Amino acid sequence: MNMILGKRHIILAALVLSLGIAVYLNWVYSASGEDFVATETATATETKNYGDSKYVSLDGEQVQVVANTKYFNEARVNRTKTRDKAIDSIKKMFKDAELTETEKAALAVQATTLAQAIETEGTVESLIKAKGFEDCMVYLSDDKADIIVKASGLQKEDVAKIKDIVLSQTDVAVENISITETK
Repeated sequence: MNMILGKRHIILAALVLSLGIAVYLNWVYSASGEDFVATETATATETKNYGDSKYVSLDGEQVQVVANTKYFNEARVNRTKTRDKAIDSIKKMFKDAELTETEKAALAVQATTLAQAIETEGTVESLIKAKGFEDCMVYLSDDKADIIVKASGLQKEDVAKIKDIVLSQTDVAVENISITETK
C-alpha cells in the first residue's frame, strides 16, 4: 500500500494534537479550581460543615458570617425556582373560570407585588455590587430585608452603605434589615 501524506493529513494531525494538548492543560489547571477545594478532606480532629454560621458584633450591630463556597449560585437557583412556582400558581389561578372579579383583582395585585419585589431585589443587588462588593443576594418580604454579601470582614462603614441602599430603594424599617456576610 502506498501511503501519501497530503496537506490535509498534516493539518488534521496538528489539529488533533493541539486539541489533545488543550484538553490536558484544561484538566491540569482545573484541579486548582473550586472542584479541587470541594474534594479536600479534613483531618480527624478538624471537621468542616459548610452550612455553619456565626454572629459577629460591629459596635452593637450583629452581622452573620456564613462560610459556604457555592452559596450564591445555589441561592439564585433556589430563588428562581421558588419564583417560578409562584408565577405558575398565579397563572393557573387566573385561568380558573370560576373566579370572581374580586379574586382576579387580588391575584393581579399579588402578581404586581411579586414583579415589584423581583425588580427591587435586582436593583438593590446591583447597587450593592456597584459599591465594591464582589457578590450579594437580596430577599425582600413585606416588611423585612435579608441581605447576604460576599465579603471578608464587613466594617461598620460597609454595613452603613448597605443599609443606606436598602432604605433608599425600599420601605423597610432599619431594624428589619438583616445583613449576612459570607466568605
